[in-house]
Amino acid sequence: MDQVMRDNVTEYPSTINVLKRFNLFPEVVVGAFFRAFTAVSDQLKIRTKECWTVNRGNGLPPVLSCEGIGDPMYFYVHSVFFLHGILMALVFLLGSFISQSVWGGLLSVLCFFYNHGEATRVQWTPPLRESFSFPLHTLQMLVVTLALSVSRPGRSFVCWIALTTIMFMLPWQFAQFSLATQTLSLIACYMLKAIDSTKFKAILYGQVIGLAVSFVLLFGNLMLLTSLFSCVLVGAFVIVAAEPVLNKLNQIVQWIVQGILLVLSVVGVKKLVGLVLGVADDAHIFDILRSKFGDYRNFHTMLYTCAKEFDFLELETYGKLSKSLLLPLVALVVLVISAEIMRSLVARLRGQSTTKKEDEQAETSELTEQAPVIYHLFQLAAYTVMAVAIMRLKLFWTPQLCVMASLICSKKYFGWLHARCFSKAVLVLVIAAAMSIGGWQNLKEQFAIFGEYSNVPLEQLVEWVNTNTPREAVFAGSMPTMANLKLSTERAIVNHPHYEDEGLRARTMEVYSVFSRKPVSEVHAKLKAMGVQFVIIEDNWCRSRPSPGCGMADIWDVEDPANRHRKTSACVEMAEKPEPYFRRVFKNQAYDVFAIVVDPMAPPPQQAPPQQKQRRWSRRWWWRR
Repeated sequence: MDQVMRDNVTEYPSTINVLKRFNLFPEVVVGAFFRAFTAVSDQLKIRTKECWTVNRGNGLPPVLSCEGIGDPMYFYVHSVFFLHGILMALVFLLGSFISQSVWGGLLSVLCFFYNHGEATRVQWTPPLRESFSFPLHTLQMLVVTLALSVSRPGRSFVCWIALTTIMFMLPWQFAQFSLATQTLSLIACYMLKAIDSTKFKAILYGQVIGLAVSFVLLFGNLMLLTSLFSCVLVGAFVIVAAEPVLNKLNQIVQWIVQGILLVLSVVGVKKLVGLVLGVADDAHIFDILRSKFGDYRNFHTMLYTCAKEFDFLELETYGKLSKSLLLPLVALVVLVISAEIMRSLVARLRGQSTTKKEDEQAETSELTEQAPVIYHLFQLAAYTVMAVAIMRLKLFWTPQLCVMASLICSKKYFGWLHARCFSKAVLVLVIAAAMSIGGWQNLKEQFAIFGEYSNVPLEQLVEWVNTNTPREAVFAGSMPTMANLKLSTERAIVNHPHYEDEGLRARTMEVYSVFSRKPVSEVHAKLKAMGVQFVIIEDNWCRSRPSPGCGMADIWDVEDPANRHRKTSACVEMAEKPEPYFRRVFKNQAYDVFAIVVDPMAPPPQQAPPQQKQRRWSRRWWWRR
């Protein structure tokens, strides 16, 4: 724990608190469970893993391979998959509750399985922060949904909301954006009078407590104070505080004023807190949105937008979700629910205009009964916008679609359909059979994926670093390679993939100047100033162009127009003639490693001429002669 909280290897020469920066609380918990598990199994002499040596051939050295829950990697992955097993139970409970039917919960789980490839990435990359956080996010949504269904949520609900919010925020720095959309959805419910101020404030108190405790447990992470979530919370309290005055206004005017108050509060608090604390860690998120919907571009935004997962939602996703009938089904559900809500709203507005208080109160009560469904409808709208703008965020959208699909089993909205299909069970079976045509095909594609990972060039690089560099060596290079190098060699690195930190973004930009068209001397000066001793350059990063305008040199042309006229990038020049600023020390088919020359202007050391060995005569030689 001391090494984790005082790490001077991950961002050399800085010393950072890894728990604060990387949200590694899940690894701390899993590590504690693993130590306890191994201690008990060793004490009871229970065999928990099997190991054997694998001869790989092709000139590759043999490796030791282990299987079983006693292996750290297997224990880690099994822990993540166990958590996602709990996620399925939570999806079932959430679907059952909002549809008021067990059949609705079963349908939600079936939709999740039939669209598994579009709903999660846990099968590909278990260590992602979302792999730990998303099941806890679903639990937090379930608690909020339960709070919306009771007339007066007490302290117990406030505590549960606070606890689940903490559990959701600690593993994942992106949780604040999801919670911001949740608060905005609750604000929309409050503006429609689906929830009253008492219920709204109870939920807000739970969120505020969760935010405050997370801030403390993350060692005062200032990014939480300047987050969109905290700013939206302030805006929500401003709207609630203005309720006595706003109630005197017409309903339409109320909505306009509440919207203005919310925007002014969020923008004002965001600017003020960011200015006072001097924190801009999440500024790149808003820059990405500006670049996707405008012509704004810089180095950082292009690194994101050139990546496939940060592109707009691809058409293939719509096709897969439509083949499994999930998208058409949810479209029908949203259409029917929206019509019902609009009917209630119009009736209430007419009651206001004709001063029929009894009709107005009746329609308000009807909206209150629908509060959980209205909340999930707004949450679906928020997640739809997020997923369409950034493909990676479909992990929020697809599970929410699965939950909303359960409402086809709601007697309130689709009782007329149940009557025509003889029963709710028959309707669900018919829908499940129709979904299975495309859904089973999606599942077969998932089941058909087999393979093993092998990266011989990277393995050669790691072996060379381990055997030919001192433990104190400092490396720089592309973010994924640096992460692998830190993990496998424990050498110091100056940059890594945690791009949410403002300082790390600046460091990475300095390192990536090797891919720019800057003079090699300028690149050398930047790396030397950072304390780098070795720089690793990958040929595909240096020369490839995954799409027009997305090569590393193209990205740098936007940021550094002064050197756009140069024909070749620095990494190409280094590969052809590294001297006098660099010295190539390793090369294979994918990687070049260059040592930083401390004093490029110093004359090379003069090598002494080889001395000729004098022939020594011996009696033995003479005798043989």
